[in-house]
Amino acid sequence: MSKKFVDNGPMLNAYPDSMGGTLSDIVSVLSKKEFEDVFQSFYILPSIFNTDLDRGFSVIDYGINEEMASADDLKKLDELGINLKLDFILNHASVLSPQFQDLVKNGEKSKYADFFINWNKFWEGCGEMTAEGYIQPREEYIKDMFFRKPGLPILMVRMPDGKDVPYWNTFYQEVQYKRPNAQDLMEKIDIQYLAAERLSKRVCDSLNEGKKPAEIDFTGYEKYKDAVIDYLESTRRYLGQMDLNIKSDLVWEHYRNTLKALSGYGARIVRLDAFAYAPKEPGKKNFLNEPDTWDVLEKVKKLADEFGVALLPEIHASYSEKTYEVVAGKGYMTYDFFLPGLLIYAIESKNGDLLKKWADEIQEKKIRVVNMLGCHDGIPLLDLKGILPEEDIQKMIDTIVGRGGYVKDLHGAKNMYYQVNATYYSALGDDDKKMLFARAIQMFMPGKPQVWYLDLFAGKNDHEAVKRAGAGGHKEINRTNLSLDQIKDALSKDVVKKQLELLKFRNTCPAFGFDAKLDVECNGTVMKFTWENEGHKAVLKADFADYSFEIEEA
Repeated sequence: MSKKFVDNGPMLNAYPDSMGGTLSDIVSVLSKKEFEDVFQSFYILPSIFNTDLDRGFSVIDYGINEEMASADDLKKLDELGINLKLDFILNHASVLSPQFQDLVKNGEKSKYADFFINWNKFWEGCGEMTAEGYIQPREEYIKDMFFRKPGLPILMVRMPDGKDVPYWNTFYQEVQYKRPNAQDLMEKIDIQYLAAERLSKRVCDSLNEGKKPAEIDFTGYEKYKDAVIDYLESTRRYLGQMDLNIKSDLVWEHYRNTLKALSGYGARIVRLDAFAYAPKEPGKKNFLNEPDTWDVLEKVKKLADEFGVALLPEIHASYSEKTYEVVAGKGYMTYDFFLPGLLIYAIESKNGDLLKKWADEIQEKKIRVVNMLGCHDGIPLLDLKGILPEEDIQKMIDTIVGRGGYVKDLHGAKNMYYQVNATYYSALGDDDKKMLFARAIQMFMPGKPQVWYLDLFAGKNDHEAVKRAGAGGHKEINRTNLSLDQIKDALSKDVVKKQLELLKFRNTCPAFGFDAKLDVECNGTVMKFTWENEGHKAVLKADFADYSFEIEEA
């Protein structure tokens, strides 16, 4: 392959099964002539690991998912000259993790007794014990807490001694009860077969209706009630993501082992998912606690430095809060979550003034960003507050929803919007010209460009996938897995070919780089980007009036 000149070339973004079904299939696509020198990096989403929920963000362990990838695939990516960006989920691990399973099996005798956060120990002296067995913190301690879901972030976990113990659970949880048959009940309690058969049916029907064991109607079988409830509770299983206790030495050993593994896979950038939830203290909001969050980040950075990986902390906050600036000021790369919405706004309003303002700020403050158009989540909205007027944000939402997108509110609260779910191509009205125009501007904006696979192949909103996913499946609108035949067909389309040309130019033109000079001009509907680096120059003239653009290299 020819030499890569830039230090911040384009990065593909996909799940390991997004293009063909396995990482091996993606490697075969990236080995095609059309992709030569197109990508410098590949952000593989975390279902490449041994995971169970949330399409990979609930990690059991960081071993390679053998159904989707292999060490040989990673080796071939390295041979293609493609390094990796991989996820490290700081705040939590799956309930199926070996550490949590050991805790469930051994209780307080477990080596991992303090690996997770025992809710009652955390809040001891800060509230009152409830009849359900957990401490309800006093109002002064939780009035400022940031919750990701209704109610307290607790999962009640049955210990070997039969006691239920609450553990901190910020994100997803699901409790599963075994559906017993007659023989199961006969093994556990002294009951005749016919009674066991009828009672087991009633129990199973009630559980299927969503009732908890204590809510089941035992009329006629009252004498078996306590024994059946105890049996159901003692055999319950869980799915979910349990918060880690960063005050545990074993958690820090886990952090170090994880970063070592990711580096060994070929990661040069490690994205820190949910890092701002990790530090917790009574009385704090327990999201982006200060200075705690930055102290934890610095400790993680020292571990990352051992293995030669750069950290990319992931956090959404409004522009007016300037959190991006704080992260950058502490020496980290940060996400440009502003570009996706600002660019749609500029395209629809035919005005690049705000884009220029943002590009100038990144340059002046020497902020190193990873930018993007689409991604596995949605198009960020919360981030735009403070840089875009509220009425313009709402107008943009209405436009994208009118083109088939979905709005995700924060906790269902009005005017607390978080993101809009759509493919970027559909957010632009399934318009080839707008898509190419947006990609060209992304290539000339400051930062390392990240490219969602579905945008590259001009993917449209997938409403059927949303229907299949059911409640909470809105993100599936932009996660369609493409077959190799679909990719082959897409490679014949001009909108795909021309995007690949733009990406290759961005990857190999030496005028670009984190420390290169950028000048941005706005004159009416025309934006002009000029990059200069060590005698090389690249110029983009983009006209919002008709979405035409020209690129010159000198």
